[in-house]
Parts: sequence; C-alpha cells; structure tokens
Amino acid sequence: MNSQELWQHYQDWLYFHKDLELYLDISRMRFSESLVESLQPKFAKAFKDMEALEQGAIANPDENRMVGHYWLRNPEIAPLELKNQIMENIDRIEAFAKKVHEGTIHPPQAPKFTDILSIGIGGSALGPQFVADALSTDFPPLAIHFIDNTDPAGIDRILNRLHDRLNSTLVIVISKSGGTPETRNAMLEVKRVYEQQGLDFLAHAVAVSKIDELERIEGCLAEFPMFDWVGGRTSEMSSVGLLSAALLGIDVRALLAGAKEMDIATRVPDIKRNPAALLAFAWYYAGNGKGEKDMVVLPYKDALLLFSRYLQQLVMESLGKEKDLDGNTVHQGLAVYGNKGSTDQHAYVQQLREGVANFFATFIEVLEDRAGPSMEVDTDATSGDFLSGFLQGTRHALFENLRDSITVTITRVDARSVGALIALYERSVGFYASLINVNAYHQPGVEAGKKAAETLLGLQRKILSILKTTDQPLELAALAEKADASDQIEDVYKILRHLAANHRGVGLHGDLAKPDGLTISFDRPASD
Repeated sequence: MNSQELWQHYQDWLYFHKDLELYLDISRMRFSESLVESLQPKFAKAFKDMEALEQGAIANPDENRMVGHYWLRNPEIAPLELKNQIMENIDRIEAFAKKVHEGTIHPPQAPKFTDILSIGIGGSALGPQFVADALSTDFPPLAIHFIDNTDPAGIDRILNRLHDRLNSTLVIVISKSGGTPETRNAMLEVKRVYEQQGLDFLAHAVAVSKIDELERIEGCLAEFPMFDWVGGRTSEMSSVGLLSAALLGIDVRALLAGAKEMDIATRVPDIKRNPAALLAFAWYYAGNGKGEKDMVVLPYKDALLLFSRYLQQLVMESLGKEKDLDGNTVHQGLAVYGNKGSTDQHAYVQQLREGVANFFATFIEVLEDRAGPSMEVDTDATSGDFLSGFLQGTRHALFENLRDSITVTITRVDARSVGALIALYERSVGFYASLINVNAYHQPGVEAGKKAAETLLGLQRKILSILKTTDQPLELAALAEKADASDQIEDVYKILRHLAANHRGVGLHGDLAKPDGLTISFDRPASD
C-alpha cells in the first residue's frame, strides 16, 4: 500500500467508542477483505454463542456451571434469582470499605487498619494486582501487599515487611474452593505469625470464597461470596477484585460501568462495529486461526505495566486447549507476553523488528500524559511527547519490516477505562474461542497439574514413612522399590534432594553428580 491507501485503510477499519473515548486500530494487520467475508459464518455463530452465554447456557460442562461474569456489571440481565445477590454484594462491599476507612471497623489493637494483605493465586491475584497498580492513588487509604504463591521465602518477605504493622493489617483470603493449596498454605503461615505476635488472626481476616465454603475460616471479620458461575480469570468484577479496590479508594461503580458499557458495545453483531469481534478477527488472521504467532502486549503507560501479566492468564488459560468442542486434537492457544513501552525499546524490540517474525504486537496507548501540565524537556516537546513518539515510531518500524500490530487507545487511565479494557479482552477471548471451536471456560490442563502435584506429595509422605521406620541407610533404588516407585526413581530423587536441602532429616551420601549411586539416611529428632 502507498501512504494514501494506508491512510484510507486506517480510516476504513478504525473503531471509536465515543462515550468510553476508546479507539481500536487493526489497520496494521495485513488481512484481506476476502478473509473477512470467509469468516462471516463463524462470526454469526460467535455472536449467537455469546448471546446464549449471557442468557445462562451451561458453558463449562466439566463443572456443569454457567459463566456469568457479564452479570456482575449489569445485574439487570442476570437470572432473576441472582440479580439481588449481585446488587446486595456490591452494596456490602462498599459499606464494609467505608467502615474500614472511617475506623468503625478496626483491629483490636489499633484505631484503624493501615494495610491490606491479599492472599490468592491466579485470577484471585492477577486481577486485583493489575487494578491496584493501575488505579491506586499515590496515597491510598490503605497500602496493599500480595501473597500469590506458596513460596516460603516470598511469604517471609511480605510478612517481614509488615512485621511492625501486622496489628493493623487486614488479611483478605481469596479461594473459590476454600481449599486451593497455595492459598491455604499462605493463610496457615500468616495465621501462625499472627499467633506468634499474640494477635487474633480472625479479627483481622476477611474471606472471599464460595458461599458453602466460607466456614473454612468461620468467625472471621467478614465474609464475601465468590459466585460459582464466576471463573477465576474473569473474577475481577466480583468480590475478588471489588473488595480490595474499594478498600484502596478506587471507584468500583465506575469500574463496573466501564465494563458494562463495553459489554453493550460488543453485543453488536457486526465485525466492524464490534471492538471485541475486531480483536478476535485480528488474532485469527495473525495466527491463521491456529495461534501460530504470539501476542506481544506493549502498554505505553507505567500504570498499565501489569496488563500483559493479567492478560496472560485470561488469554492463555482460556484458549490453550488440546481438544476442540468436537473432541478433535487441535492444540490451540495464543501465547501472550510483554512489559511496557518505551522500556522494551531498550530490551526486545530489536528482535521484534529484525528477528524471528513469530509474533504480532498490541500497543496500548494513553492519550493524556498526566493530570496537570508538562514542562518542555526539548524544543516544543514534553516527556509525554517523547513517549507518544516512541510508540508511533516503533509501530512504523515494525510495519515497514512486515511485522503486524494492533493499537488500542484510551484517553486516560481511570476506573471506567480500565473496566472497559478488562471487558474488551474478556469478550474478545469469548469470540475467538468460538471461531476456533474451543471451550474458553474450563481448564483441564490446570487440574492435571494439580493432580500430579498431589500424587508427588503422596509419594513424599510414603518415602518419609519408610525412612522413619528404617534403621539403616538405603540406596536410592532400594528406597524407590520400597515405595513402589521404581518407575518414578527420578521423582524419588528430587523429593529427597529437596528434603535434604531444607534440613528435614534426610541425608544424601555419595557423588551428588551421580544420583543413582547415592545412599540415603534419616536423622530422627531426639524426641523420637
């Protein structure tokens, strides 16, 4: 295309939402009009699938549940029996946050809560982290900290930082099942530290979980439900995300309003007038409907740093599937990575422009530089002008070297625009999943990993039981045989190596570079 043709192509495919002040530009994707036409039947089905989803169709047959995160921002379209639950929960969250801010709800040994410690993993952490980082003021009513793993050193790091303020820290425990191992482990470790300081953990704890699982930390300060029909990666508009956001002073009604407005925009059954359909179409084109190219997300705004990390789970857990809806093996997916601009221009943009062309870029542009005026750092140029120039320059540099890109533009980073961005990508994932015929709302691979971990922990218990009742050191192969795990000898070795490194009574003797010849001893505590 010459410059005039490219300009016309840009105008033909530019989407703009007036109320949300959001633009979407897919003109730097080199698709043909014939592809658009060929996909019309698939999109007709995708629009119907989305409509059925919102009306309560069973979208996750593995768990026999509906997928209703759209109802969270528009209870009017929810099934009648759920409408009041949704509205009442939002009211409760706002009322609770107000009482915490006022000091009406406070810890036993302090006049007010000063900090939040949020314990959760996956969608129970990524959404709240993204929103907190994007929308918290410089001086929020409470400071927030996250434990989002079962890494003991990571847990210690957070608790050590909070050591002098544990007595004024509000702990939010988020687990849909009430028994997620990583969340449970962190909760038990935090509870122990509270008890060591003579503090009543329950007087500082808030539970966010399924209604029938809340008794797992019965007696806590407050309880908020995580509805069964809300998946973890789409839970930011539920208690999971709204509670911490409200406590941070973020306008949760604006967050919900932005998402609702985007949902309305993405119900339009026309590819060109539906921003989520446009994104799904661009993804389909980029990877030939098979995820053949990765999506590099580059937000040119520090406040949106965590957006790519948030999108990793939303996109990859939803679309990364071995089987399609007809049971065929398809190995679908769309890999997501990214950081922020213009930092990445000094990191991996070199490869994006001149290396392996195995990606397409998504630029996230924010028009407003800051709340007030900016000084000029060069002739007629501010720092924000440079940031905008770097974005446009990188976009041009990629396109001229046959690298495709999408640009999503918002006017400012606020609760409404962030809500709209979250909804835009949620809807895009739903449309794209329909195009490639996979179920976006289950995650059998995640469950397989959990089951494998449970099996290995069972093997560890068996190994320890054998060692504790054996007087003489054992060779590795003999120990594996006693544990009925000769075909898992590598697993046995790695379990023993981990136990030995953590001084759990296990001793490894021999050449550590040749594990097969090791002898294992067990030192019993004196009390044994």
